[in-house]
Amino acid sequence: MDEQLSLNQHNKQEYPPMHTCEHIVNRTMVNLFGCGRAVSAHIERKKSKLDFALPQAPTGEEIARIEETVNEVIARHLDVTTEFISQKDAADRFDLKRLPEDASDTVRVVKVGDYDECLCIGLHVSNTSEIGTFKIISSDYNDGIFRMRFKLL
Repeated sequence: MDEQLSLNQHNKQEYPPMHTCEHIVNRTMVNLFGCGRAVSAHIERKKSKLDFALPQAPTGEEIARIEETVNEVIARHLDVTTEFISQKDAADRFDLKRLPEDASDTVRVVKVGDYDECLCIGLHVSNTSEIGTFKIISSDYNDGIFRMRFKLL
């Protein structure tokens, strides 16, 4: 008999292409700058923003590299898949501090091909070919926080 999974309720309906792109941007920032994933996010259909804790502002060349890398990953047409694991198993692979106190024991891992994996209960595309082109529309740096605003074309 199949076990019925019980996951946390989700309070938001994301735009799947933008939300999946957020995962790619997060991994790109971790890879390029050695920082953690975004400390704050506002993901919307028309434009989005992510804030990252960085010791210094990225240069213009580094910002261009972020955009280039994200678009290279999107162009790989990676499958976006999910797996369900226990919090105990997740603790070995992920930082669980963002999970709510009443989180279910079963958590969902979203994988973007071999590029990224993280805990997430949001909506995603099934393949990065559904995302479009990532474009950084502005950025700023204040008090150790790099904010990037972006859209999909």
